[in-house]
Amino acid sequence: MIRILTSALAASLLLAGAAQAQDAAPAYRNWSFSFGGATDNRSKDASKSQGDAFVWGEAEWESESGFFYVTPAFETIKASTGSDFEVALAAGIRPEVAGFDLDLKVEHKWQIDADPGADDDAWEFTADVKRSIGPASARLRLQHSPDSTGSTDAWTWVAVRGGWDFSDKLTATAEVGRREQDNSVDYTGWNAGFTYALTRNIEAEVRYHDTDADANNPQYADAVVAGLSFAF
Repeated sequence: MIRILTSALAASLLLAGAAQAQDAAPAYRNWSFSFGGATDNRSKDASKSQGDAFVWGEAEWESESGFFYVTPAFETIKASTGSDFEVALAAGIRPEVAGFDLDLKVEHKWQIDADPGADDDAWEFTADVKRSIGPASARLRLQHSPDSTGSTDAWTWVAVRGGWDFSDKLTATAEVGRREQDNSVDYTGWNAGFTYALTRNIEAEVRYHDTDADANNPQYADAVVAGLSFAF
């Protein structure tokens, strides 16, 4: 598994380097980096860390036009497979169609040091349709995995998010989504919160998450999550 991951990351770096050479752009201009942490690792309003704090990081290479990108990433988790660390490699395109911004991405995830025999990797496909008018923004997201990690088989997530920019620093967003899963819990999730740009490179976020699944399970219980991210 590690050999596969290393090869995939190397291939992405070679692709980025080749595209950079073709565009004749300085190497640093096509790369961006971000990292951070929060009091809970929430994905689709469910916790991936059983309610505990986590850290994450990612790098992104983007073509000169901004159309194509490649993203290696990592995050800490507490998975049913026994893994505490997940890495991912994604590639996608960002076209504009009829005034709407699209983001179409394919991603492969690996859970490191999972229990022997556990299903520790998965493919995910994401399609975002976004539109902003003045301070208002909206996003429709569709995600699907044909076979998730652990005992979960295929799942689909559909969510709608709305946002409002109160200033160039303060933004509020709210989202509601539905997740249908084979061999796992189907649920509706929602969240609402604020992000504030402390500086050009540092952003703070406070967000409330909840689901209609078992409230006694920390994976689905409601929580107020605070986080801090750094980008450069």
